[in-house]
Amino acid sequence: MNIDKMNEEDRIREAIKDKTWNEQMTTDSWTVFKIMSELVDGFETMAKIGPCVSIFGSARCKPGSQHYRLAEEIAYQLTKKGFGVITGGGPGIMEAANKGAHFAGGKSVGLNIALPFEQIPNPFIDTDKFINFDHFFVRKVMFMKYSQGYIVLPGGFGTLDELFEAITLIQTHKLVSFPIVLVVSDYWDGLINWVKERMLKEEKINKKELDIFSIVDTAEEAVIVIEDFYNKYALKPNF
Repeated sequence: MNIDKMNEEDRIREAIKDKTWNEQMTTDSWTVFKIMSELVDGFETMAKIGPCVSIFGSARCKPGSQHYRLAEEIAYQLTKKGFGVITGGGPGIMEAANKGAHFAGGKSVGLNIALPFEQIPNPFIDTDKFINFDHFFVRKVMFMKYSQGYIVLPGGFGTLDELFEAITLIQTHKLVSFPIVLVVSDYWDGLINWVKERMLKEEKINKKELDIFSIVDTAEEAVIVIEDFYNKYALKPNF
């Protein structure tokens, strides 16, 4: 097989096809050290930044589109209030949020992830606040540990993954409660109606757990939700 023409799945299959299960798993012990390294690097960088809000949404969102402009405006307003902005470091909504923070003169953080289809970091991340991860779960630790709020714009499976993990951890009291704001109500209405019509009615969740998140339509409303959080707690923005 031509190695140069192999895709990621082919390379994995080629690497393991002649190995036993035990041989394949012996590399797990060494992986621990890579994970430890990513955690240490992340903790050392993120601990210096101060209170931040993470902004999530589709990497496929085009520059200049409605949702792109909305993410940019939210990040700009948050940064003017003194908050740092964290994104996944890639294109689309992530780029828009980093761009808004950058042009507002605030802290613009990018937690990039190495993917088979290479994700190129966007140019609006502060050079001293860029971290590259191989492991999704280590990257998630950084989002959870160093965010004082989540703002979630329209996105795909990755966006939903980050959203529901945060809701679950707050629901189970494994994470200190912080505001989760869904932006663009007509995008989220179908999902939230299903949650209410099925999960709530069938008692898979309780009504109080719907208060874990808010739904808004404008940049101003999103920022107000985050500001209200800071008005209740001793944590202060980055002024």
